[in-house]
Amino acid sequence: MSVPTPHISANIDDFAQTVLMPGDPLRAKFIAETYLENAVLVNNVRGVQGYTGFYKGKRVSVMASGMGMPSIGIYSYELFNFYNVKNIIRIGSAGAIQKDIPLRSIVIGMGSCTNSNYASQYELPGTFAPIASYELLKKATDAAEKLNIPVTVGNLYCSDVFYDGGASVKFADMGVLAVEMESTALYLNAAKAKKNALCICTISDNIVTGESCSSEERQKTFTQMMELALEIA
Repeated sequence: MSVPTPHISANIDDFAQTVLMPGDPLRAKFIAETYLENAVLVNNVRGVQGYTGFYKGKRVSVMASGMGMPSIGIYSYELFNFYNVKNIIRIGSAGAIQKDIPLRSIVIGMGSCTNSNYASQYELPGTFAPIASYELLKKATDAAEKLNIPVTVGNLYCSDVFYDGGASVKFADMGVLAVEMESTALYLNAAKAKKNALCICTISDNIVTGESCSSEERQKTFTQMMELALEIA
């Protein structure tokens, strides 16, 4: 397939080597307007906004992924395979499934458990453990220490189902930190394309305690996660 693709209207060189991927297009717009210099809108197909600009002299892109594995699966596949993107850093929200993980804290997905059948397309003779790029993971933990940003690193549970009747809490017994809906597809696409991926999430709600942030807070106040991702871009 050549570019533009059915989902991305950009030219081949419009994206930087590193793309930050929030789920929400408005969060992508917020990051571009708040942090990037000379940001240019390079994609707006279906309102999925993508921008490229500069952060501290580094060329960086940010584009929304939409919600769920099918959506981030499409966008990350096309960026990795058709736009020569090397690194994708998901910056999204997640629901804590451990009682002691507070709202607005940051978790980094070293691994991604799932209830999805996404990996079946590869016809592997067993199960595959989707994991983050160690290169990006180490950069993130080093940067977090330098910036004095507390982070918790561990397993995420990536679910195809948002309203799951509380099934995600069962993963807490295995030490899983939080539930979200994109990391598995991103990590699998990166593995297949031999590229790098990392999932950095801010806790927007805690399923155990019932606490939650508003949609506006999710869009505009998760700035430490954004700044951490930009530092390693």
